[in-house]
Amino acid sequence: MMEITLKDSVIMIVDDIPENLMLLSGILRSRGYKIKAFQNGNMAISAALKNPPDLILLDVMMPEIDGYEVCSRLKQDERFQNIPILFISALSSTFDKLTAFEVGGVDYISKPFETKEVEARVKAHLTIRLLQKDIEKHNSELQHIIKEQVQEITESHLVTIFAMIKLAEARDDDTGKHIERTKTFCKTLAKKLQENPKYKAFIDDTFIENIYNASPLHDVGKIAIPDRILLKPGKLTGEEFEIMKTHTNLGEKYLKEAYCESKTNSFLKMGIEIAGCHHEKWDGSGYPRGLVGDEIPLSARIMAIADVYDALRSRRVYKEPFSHAVSISIMAEGKEKHFDPDILSEFLNNADVLAEVFDTLNDIEV
Repeated sequence: MMEITLKDSVIMIVDDIPENLMLLSGILRSRGYKIKAFQNGNMAISAALKNPPDLILLDVMMPEIDGYEVCSRLKQDERFQNIPILFISALSSTFDKLTAFEVGGVDYISKPFETKEVEARVKAHLTIRLLQKDIEKHNSELQHIIKEQVQEITESHLVTIFAMIKLAEARDDDTGKHIERTKTFCKTLAKKLQENPKYKAFIDDTFIENIYNASPLHDVGKIAIPDRILLKPGKLTGEEFEIMKTHTNLGEKYLKEAYCESKTNSFLKMGIEIAGCHHEKWDGSGYPRGLVGDEIPLSARIMAIADVYDALRSRRVYKEPFSHAVSISIMAEGKEKHFDPDILSEFLNNADVLAEVFDTLNDIEV
């Protein structure tokens, strides 16, 4: 994964007062940043469009065009959608600050400013921006991999996809045989549900085979999650968790692109559902869309139970494994909250069968 290197960041400073430019340039150069300084909004726009910086510090009150106009024009260019623009101005009213955010600014620093405050806010927004760039880079690589591997999926290609998923999970040694276990859980649970009159019309032999083959795709988006987040031994920060959550959208996105090129593959269509929705919750408190109840695809509702049970029973970088009895107790508390109550009931009724599957395929002593 790419290391975040703040010192190589290019910061553009725009202020019509030379003394302010010199002061801000000196502060930020001392921290190792590369500085481009401009006293004129039009000149700054021209330079930025030719070579977009990593961050812009922008004064509001300037001749010819003010900072709001500069920001508004730059944000019309797609390249500047994720480039942070911080306003730094003597204007301090709520209206001025709201205007700054409305035109696309991400922060507002009032003059006279504290040096430490400027340094801290610049560092924070540059860190976020570099994280975004890191993710974008790996997203591009993942897109290329997915397109190559599943462009013309046939039965023989399932082995290739399975190997790719195993490669992704190899980054996290503690997950062990997570793929084998969850796909077997899904198939076993789907077979039990097929006997239930409520699901007989939805679950046939093809559905069971598809969920067995598609379930390994549930975390394919994690290929794009940085190791420092995926393998963090402690609790994730709010910002880190937001990045982690993107694995659902990423997996869904790339599988959709692959499906567009091979629309006859019903298992891949189910893989899209599972990748995008396996973290949705029955009561709507899940992500990424907050789907409620039957809005969540059946395949993803089955996958959610298989995934959580295996996660509870398994060792992770942030936790020790729970016993089967403790895991079942925890899951039972999620009825009508996290899990489809009917599917959870079927799971609980067959918990001993699934526990045997776990023990058979377990590669970690619990």
